[in-house]
This record gives sequence, structure tokens and C-alpha cells, in this order.
Amino acid sequence: MEEELIKVLYVDDESVNLSSFKANFRLDFTVLLANSGQEALSLLEKEQVHVIIADQRMPGMTGIELFEQVAQKYPDPVRILLTGYTDVSTIIDSINKGNIYRYIQKPWNDHEIRIAIKNAYEIYSTKRNLYLKNKELHKINEELNRFIYSASHDLKAPILSIKGLLNVARLEGIDRNPDKYFSMISNSINQLEIFIENIISYYKNVRIPSSYTTIDFEKIIRETIKSYNNYYNASSIDFQCTIDAKEPFVTDEFRIRVVINNLLSNAIKYQKHNEPHKYIRINVLVENSTAYIEIEDNGIGIDEQDLNDIYKMFYRATTQNSGSGIGLYIVQEAVQKINGQIHVFSEKDKGSRFTVQIPCIHPVLVPQIS
Repeated sequence: MEEELIKVLYVDDESVNLSSFKANFRLDFTVLLANSGQEALSLLEKEQVHVIIADQRMPGMTGIELFEQVAQKYPDPVRILLTGYTDVSTIIDSINKGNIYRYIQKPWNDHEIRIAIKNAYEIYSTKRNLYLKNKELHKINEELNRFIYSASHDLKAPILSIKGLLNVARLEGIDRNPDKYFSMISNSINQLEIFIENIISYYKNVRIPSSYTTIDFEKIIRETIKSYNNYYNASSIDFQCTIDAKEPFVTDEFRIRVVINNLLSNAIKYQKHNEPHKYIRINVLVENSTAYIEIEDNGIGIDEQDLNDIYKMFYRATTQNSGSGIGLYIVQEAVQKINGQIHVFSEKDKGSRFTVQIPCIHPVLVPQIS
């Protein structure tokens, strides 16, 4: 993949200087031009720029005045001031008000400008990466706080339920109706088991690096459905599966399994109890180096007001089933890890349809695949 060129905005009221700058640096950088401070501000509303170079002496708005506004509205681009005279007060103002990276005297030296732009871009990249890492750290800390609180509750609930059932059975005498108690205890254990599996999937998705292999969708879906046969009366659901793989598909199998497992789990859990013809349709199409996965059900659906929140950690859109509220969050995180996209279409009391689009990792980029 070709590396993106550094995007430089050059601001000068003299058309000759603008043309000269463009001619000299257009092969090295993506060059944008503005003949006034106001035009530069208008351009910055539409373009993400890495480095701004501005002449000091411009009518209407000086370079320092421009940088003062840029520092407030668009703090990310690194700023370089061009000045044709050595006025100490101007230099001090440019540093204090415009927060410039450096100043260069006119007439400029091409080599000096080129080096200054590259050094400025390194500063831009460092600041940007630090911002993104801090943002990610803040997100992780918030999720960790929610995770600890909700996980402790969801782990305790099935255990307390089992202990309560055992006490009741002991008081009433388990011989009177053993199947009822065994069934209820089994359901609590199933909930606990699924929640623990979700925690493990969450941890692996965050920590384990991607490992690529050729995906066998039919095998993954068959194994996933089989694993749920004993849960949530899944045996009463009509699974309709269509797979059309026109070409081999390479990506991270673990994360594909996470996506399919959790989407199928939700489709099973949130069926309507009184629906006589429960179904789940699974369609997979692989073509043009892309996998399209669609999982549709005729279950209880999702209220429109909840659609924007269903991917949040521990968000529960319904109380019908005591799900963990972490499944769809894990799905979205896994899809993002393999550069995919996920969309949901749902109508209350009519069902839901999740569509996932995932690009193929080309086999030539994966040495272990022959």
C-alpha cells in the first residue's frame, strides 16, 4: 500500500510565490495553496492538513494572526512562519500567539523548507499517535470499570440461583420433583458457562494477534449450531444455511468464529416463545475478495431506540433473556480487528438481520498458506 504524502498548506498573498512553491514541492508533498488567511481558514474546514506554512506580511490577516486562529480551531497541523525580516518581536509573537514550530526567512531555501516540512510531519505524527493512544487508554479504562462491576454481578447471579435451588430442593425433598430442579440448575450452569466463554473471547480478542488461514464457513457454522443444540431449545429452530464460496477466503479464523458464534447465540436466545415456526437463516457469500455474512431470525427483534446502543458493553435491550450483554460488543470489536463492517436491521416483534462484510487477506501476504 502506497504511503500517503505529507499534506502541506502554503499561504501567501503573492501569486508568484504560490506558483513557485507548488512547482518546487508538488512531487514531494501534497500541496494546497491559499492566497489569504481567510482562504486558508476556509480550506481547513474541508481538508485535514499536516503542515501549514504562511507568510507573515499579508494584507487583512498576518501570518501570526492566522496561526493564532489556527491554534484555537485546528491545533493538530504543525505551523511554520515565513518572514522576510529579522524582527525579534515578530518572532516572539509567532511563538507565543501562534505556537509555531519554527520560522524561516525569505527568500527560502528549497532544501531547508523540505527538511523543515519532514521534521514538522514527524512532530505531527508523534502528537497524533499519542492522542490516539490516550483516547484508546481512556476507552479501555472505562470499559474495565464497567467490566469489573457487571462481570462480578453476572458471575454471582447463576451461582446464587443454584445455591437457592439446592436449598429449596433440600427443604422440599428432591425426590418429589427432581427433574424440575435439575432443569433449573442446568439452565443456571449454562448461563454461567456461556458468560465465562464470552469473557475468554473478550480477552482473546483484545490480546491475541491475528493469525490468518483459509476459512471453512460450512464447518464453522455446523460446529456452532451443534454446540447450541442443548441450549435455549435450539432443536426446535429451523436452521436454513446457504453458503456460496466462489473463491478461497483468508482471514483470522478465531475472530470469524467469535462473530458467527455470538450472532447465532443471540438469534437463538431471542426467539419468540409462542412462535410455532422459529427459523434462523444463515447466508454466506464469498466473492471479489470479500465475505458477506448474513444472519436473520424471526425472533423478538430490537426496538428502534435501542439500535444505537446494542454494541455497548453490557447493554441489554430486553429483559426476556438473561444474556450477558457483552456478546454484540465482542462481535463489533472482532469485526473491527479484521477490518470488517457490521450492520443491523431489526423490527420489534418481527425479527433481526445482521450483515457482516469482511475483506479477504490476500494469500500472498500470508506466508504460511500455500
